[in-house]
Amino acid sequence: MSVPVLAAGSQSPVSWMIAGAVLVASVLVIGHLSRRIPLTSATATLTPADPGESSPTARLEAIEAVGEAMIDAGYSVSTVRLVLEEMARVNGFAHAEVVVLPTALFVSVRGVGEVRTGAVSSGHSRLNLGQIDDLDDVVTAVRHEPYDPVSVLRRIGEIRVSLPPHSASQRVVAYGFLSAAIAVMLGASWGGTGTAAALGLLVGIALQFGERVDRQFQALLTVALSFGVATSVLTLATLGPDPGVLPSLIAPLVILLPGALLTTGVIELATGQMIAGAGRLAAGFMQLVLLATGVVAAGALLGVPQLELSVSTQPVGPVGPWIAVAVFGAAVVIHQGGHRRSIGWVLLVLYVAYGAQVIGDVFFGGVLSAFVGAFAMTPVAAFVARLRRGPAEFVSFLPAFWLLVPGALGLVGVAGILDGDDAGLATLVTTTSTMVAIALGILAGTAVSGRRS
Repeated sequence: MSVPVLAAGSQSPVSWMIAGAVLVASVLVIGHLSRRIPLTSATATLTPADPGESSPTARLEAIEAVGEAMIDAGYSVSTVRLVLEEMARVNGFAHAEVVVLPTALFVSVRGVGEVRTGAVSSGHSRLNLGQIDDLDDVVTAVRHEPYDPVSVLRRIGEIRVSLPPHSASQRVVAYGFLSAAIAVMLGASWGGTGTAAALGLLVGIALQFGERVDRQFQALLTVALSFGVATSVLTLATLGPDPGVLPSLIAPLVILLPGALLTTGVIELATGQMIAGAGRLAAGFMQLVLLATGVVAAGALLGVPQLELSVSTQPVGPVGPWIAVAVFGAAVVIHQGGHRRSIGWVLLVLYVAYGAQVIGDVFFGGVLSAFVGAFAMTPVAAFVARLRRGPAEFVSFLPAFWLLVPGALGLVGVAGILDGDDAGLATLVTTTSTMVAIALGILAGTAVSGRRS
């Protein structure tokens, strides 16, 4: 979703003043934390070992297991390659070649008079935030010191089979709150917020059952959910005095929007990863087409001559989005299986991203405000990861990433094109510009924070 372009709250002077206060408070909090909490990294439960004590095959399998888990977690291919090259080096493979793709991994290591190459098909399952947090402890450890490959493989296996820290019912309820929060940030009225929450609960239930659906049928589930949500919203819009179709339609589908996938693809293209970047962009665009197909089909079924994805004329108000950010942060951590201790840290990063985004909108407009938000949140996420008991950088980074990326704009644009609306192309151009702005903001923030991965 792209809040700076679509949220009505960012146009209010009250929101600008709140943004300034939030940023000042965030700076004070960060300064306080840097003095009171030690900058230490968590360590994984692994067994130290000399590389010569284990076989090359076992060490190669451990490298492959870490790489496959990182791909399933959603790390960029550049980060995965950097970590695996460092891991190979500390494990006695001075000359290693690593090729990483979004769905495949190739590792070739050279020993004395021999070459060993491993290939792994990956990207078939996704890790939740809690699993990513635990995986990051392993990644931090193995890239700097040699560990027993058996203990590495055992720990990766434990992480993969670990259950979410929250029950299925808690995750469903959290998705309802998440949908309501997104609707508020997109300018929904109270009625639209309630609609988004109710539909979010239904989608949350469907997603729980959808986890058991075979991967090849996920596309059908995506279209079905999009069609069901669009049919409900468009039906209510024809009966209600304040349609506000856009917030109520986008919010329940937020977890299906490929904004993070699209923006990661842009980042990879910008950093020279052409195959991975192009592949992610193609996959993200296909996801948008599936979602838009359900929306357009619902419009055709109900006899809507042309989709008008409008915002509400009675939004909650300028303070509403700031409360919604907190609700969104807590709900997304619960729904995505994150640890409870991560919620506060995630909220800090979210408020910095959203506050900087609103201030950026004042000076630069909607598209470049995404650059400002991404630039501000990246070093903060890196700082939080260095604090004792702070979540992994990727864990606090992802929710803020979802808050900024233009999945909603992309869906509006594709739906408009499929429905024969020429304005859809202009929306897609704005989407592309926003993705590039976010990518550049993240790269700039990475340079400032000195983060290598």
